[in-house]
Amino acid sequence: MIMADDKDVLRDVWFGRIPACFTLSPEETTEREAEPYYLLLPRVSYLMLVTDKVKKHFLRVMKAEDVEEMWFEYEGTPLKWHYPIGVLFDLHASNTALPWNITVHFKNFPERDLLHCPSNSVIEAHFMSCIKEADALKHKSQVINDMQKKDHKQLWMGLQNDKFDQFWAMNRKLMEYPTEEGGFRYIPFRIYQTMSDRPFIQKLFRPVSPEGHTLTLGDLLKELFPAAICVEGDPHDENNSPRYYLMKTCLQFRHLSQEVGIRDVRKRH
Repeated sequence: MIMADDKDVLRDVWFGRIPACFTLSPEETTEREAEPYYLLLPRVSYLMLVTDKVKKHFLRVMKAEDVEEMWFEYEGTPLKWHYPIGVLFDLHASNTALPWNITVHFKNFPERDLLHCPSNSVIEAHFMSCIKEADALKHKSQVINDMQKKDHKQLWMGLQNDKFDQFWAMNRKLMEYPTEEGGFRYIPFRIYQTMSDRPFIQKLFRPVSPEGHTLTLGDLLKELFPAAICVEGDPHDENNSPRYYLMKTCLQFRHLSQEVGIRDVRKRH
């Protein structure tokens, strides 16, 4: 059951926005100068779902034959559209001044770095896959399987249209914590990393210890990513040996999964 105070927090998270400035890559061929486009990006959505206006803005200055699939990059790093916007920002740009400067491309698609996204139906399929994966961990898929197709569609339309009440009217069912059954089986989460061969950490983690103690986010990080919270000494002290330390941690409710965007920065001497 979601209490009134919880709903206020969920609403604040839902309406979190990141000011962004989109500029066309200088590699693109245009008929006239392309002005930047400014937009407030919702943290809980996906780039390709909220940038139709950006695409239309830049297409006005380009020839049709020069336009291929649109993609985005930040300081040379292609931005993965299947990551929530808030996670992308926290991973790549959390320490930069706002607005977030994003470069827009219409050619030279980075096949090795990005998935193709030809339509919103691809985003919807990815979104529903995340929903089902999370419910399998929490409720053995019982909740999502009991919902009708129209309920699934309402979840998606709530996200697509940025409608908090429409989305949470369905999502609250998936977030119910069955205390009589011992709560969730596992907590669905991902810890995203930027300086690793593994893009994210995802393992089974129960909300209650074998001794019956309720576990916290700190317990999860201690077990799976201790460098995020265990720092010996001052990371800014030049006398310390190189070590990883946490620059920013963002706990974000991504639909059903809890996603923790952690930016690891190695202190260099």
